Amino acid sequence: MHLNTDHFARCIQTLDSSLALLNQSPPESTEYEIFRNAVVKGFELTLETGGKLLRKALKAYAASPKEIDNLTYKEVLRHAAKHGLMDADTVERWFSYRDNRNSTAHDYGVGFAEDTLKLLPVFITDARALEASLRERLGNGDA
Repeated sequence: MHLNTDHFARCIQTLDSSLALLNQSPPESTEYEIFRNAVVKGFELTLETGGKLLRKALKAYAASPKEIDNLTYKEVLRHAAKHGLMDADTVERWFSYRDNRNSTAHDYGVGFAEDTLKLLPVFITDARALEASLRERLGNGDA
């Protein structure tokens, strides 16, 4: 199986660039709000894209691909650790990222956005590590 991680890598780069622009903006400015919104959406997209790639990657290890299709997001993460695509500590952090993302879908206040911003430096590092792991183990073909 070959897995194309190009879109995931682009999501990570876009998120990182958006975060840099946010950090350069005055906190009370409209630009700060625009970049904060972009960063939150970029986080959500990057998280979901990583999960979808993991689900595809796990099909290489499963007797039945349908078995993987029926896993919850957190079960996908557990299986990723089982197959060496992530370590246990990283899986725990991704659980936190997922929980935060679920909160962002239901809370539209400033508080949730600021909570998300606190996660981003480590999340970006973890997402880059996942992209590299998937690329190295499953190639970067057209899948």
